[in-house]
Amino acid sequence: MSTPSDSAILDGIRAWVEIESQTADVDGVNRVMTRAAEDFSAVGARVTRVPGTDGCGDHLRVSSPWGGDGPGVLILCHLDTVHPKGTLAQHLPFRIDGDRVYGPGIYDMKGGAYLAFAAYRAIAAAGKATPLPIRILYVSDEETGSRTSRRLIEAEGANAKYVLVTEPARDGGKIVTARKGVGRYVMTARGRPAHSGGRHQDGRSAILEIARHVVDIEGLTDYKRGLTFNIGQISGGTADNVVPEHCSATIDMRIRSIADADEMDRHFKAIKPYNRDVTLDITGGLNRPPFEKNDGIARLFAHARTLAAEIGFELIDASTGGGSDGNFTAHKVPTLDGLGVDGNGAHTHQEHLLMSSLVPRMLLQQRLMETLL
Repeated sequence: MSTPSDSAILDGIRAWVEIESQTADVDGVNRVMTRAAEDFSAVGARVTRVPGTDGCGDHLRVSSPWGGDGPGVLILCHLDTVHPKGTLAQHLPFRIDGDRVYGPGIYDMKGGAYLAFAAYRAIAAAGKATPLPIRILYVSDEETGSRTSRRLIEAEGANAKYVLVTEPARDGGKIVTARKGVGRYVMTARGRPAHSGGRHQDGRSAILEIARHVVDIEGLTDYKRGLTFNIGQISGGTADNVVPEHCSATIDMRIRSIADADEMDRHFKAIKPYNRDVTLDITGGLNRPPFEKNDGIARLFAHARTLAAEIGFELIDASTGGGSDGNFTAHKVPTLDGLGVDGNGAHTHQEHLLMSSLVPRMLLQQRLMETLL
């Protein structure tokens, strides 16, 4: 089978993109999972549907009919997006503008997820088994933290010799060999309500307590260490004239190493209230472990770089602050990330892929599947 053209690959991507699938839209997610299952079944792959739980859509496990049950090559993809239903019609219609192709989730990451199918289809059409079994996992909740898919990802990763992640490329086509870990915490304060005019002195403000800690926590950010902290949401109070009894804040933490994660976790658990009449509770922890580049990842990247040169492009690696499902496997199995399409604008109304990246990136995925031993 000859290499498909950019336009042929794009037709397939468009079919997936035009099934809108925000994580919370279970029906939409399940419809795009059905489309992917039908595509894989049509080329002879083994497809298993994993029913969704806890308000999330289904997951999809795809495997080659060759290679047996031993360790193989695992490709991680997600088909949920951040864009709510209606984005396609109102804010981000599928359109082509020169090399740019726009659409909700087209860059993050339906483009790369479809390239995994296109690469597998090319191998199946050639009628030659790869050295290792190929397994592809499509999950439904990556954009909200992989809450229901994490155990499935880790179980599949435990039976993998290599993991490839089809998240989009970075900064002009760079592959990802390291990602920061992600921690999520919620800080909750409970004070004492009082009328703010008549009995202000009797009140103990939960908002004031949280505000003091916000300054402290944001101050822990250390760019040289790769540590960042962001208070993303604060909620509290009942009325303008009531000293607030309740307040809570969400904390997003990004770290480069497990050692830093452990240090910061101990720090959060040791925080005490400024006002002894206010109770303070902190819950949460590490959501995604750091994806640290190690010798196995370095060797896998070197192999991918050689393959890219043979295809005709230079492959450069990068580290990024965003997490992915590769964070769940990289500390145990050599993992390469950012194997999806090149483009920009993830999670915005300017999200787009570069059509010129489709064939080279698809061929790289295909050659990795064909050559990893």
